[in-house]
Amino acid sequence: MDRVTSPFGAFTSAREVAAGHDLTGRTAIVTGGASGIGIETARALALAGAEVTLAVRNLEAGMAAATDINDSVGAQRASVGRVDLSSFASVAAFADHWGDAPLNLLINNAGVMACPLSYTAEDLEMQIGTNHFGHFLLAVLLARALMNGADEGRSARVVSLTSIGHRRSPIIWEDTHYRKRPYDKWEAYGQSKTANALFAVGFHERFADLGVTANAVMPGGIMTPLQRHLPREEMIAMGWMNEKGEIAQGFKTPEQGASTSVWAALGPELEGIGGLYLEDCAQAEPWSEETPYKGVKAYALDPEEAERLWTLSEETTGAIV
Repeated sequence: MDRVTSPFGAFTSAREVAAGHDLTGRTAIVTGGASGIGIETARALALAGAEVTLAVRNLEAGMAAATDINDSVGAQRASVGRVDLSSFASVAAFADHWGDAPLNLLINNAGVMACPLSYTAEDLEMQIGTNHFGHFLLAVLLARALMNGADEGRSARVVSLTSIGHRRSPIIWEDTHYRKRPYDKWEAYGQSKTANALFAVGFHERFADLGVTANAVMPGGIMTPLQRHLPREEMIAMGWMNEKGEIAQGFKTPEQGASTSVWAALGPELEGIGGLYLEDCAQAEPWSEETPYKGVKAYALDPEEAERLWTLSEETTGAIV
């Protein structure tokens, strides 16, 4: 298959990608929709006419975000639902409240990055527990709703947010949750982002014939609340900003960072296509040492790794397809 591309690029805004799409009557869920690229993804979809649910942990922040979106849209299209992705009970409650009502778009956007070692309610390492297992459970529990949201000639779509950080680690099957090995916050983040890419491969394999496709999205470098666990000194040392706090060239605004998520959700070039890793509004090239901050490593798209992760995820969450 030829590489999938679009008319858009790295610094296209999310609303530019959504322009021309009529999403009237269509529904979307955006996890982590209260800030960062989540709120801009939700805003672009709402501007195009979609009814968007912001699935958030902090209801107060979610309500403020929904008000901001609705004011900018000039209509009541954004609403809020509570979900804590680090708790399977919370995820199940959210999905139960949604039920089987048609769902056209599920944007698994929320995430945690480079946090100190901690564990979820189910005693899973926090980064893979939240970023992958919580989203896995949510998507599987909403699978019927997504199938109900598939139209003739237009699939329902799942978008799984990954990162170039996946290059830091494949899945470490022998000790996924750091019971024995020393904890490395960036390795743990990388493992979780590899899992997000493999999830799209596994989900698409199971649901494409049922009208639901899934792709993984690398949004690019953006300064958002995702960096909440990083000291300023560390971000300066990594070259993300200078001593004055000025953001490094090449970073995107949150609205630019949301553009590939919106393209993955709406792009006609991706109709019926899934299991891909997307960045800068195009299918990514293979990772290479010459371009270390772009591209995708082979293990993040490996079908056998995806199957192994799916089996582990079913065992861990109890959600069986």
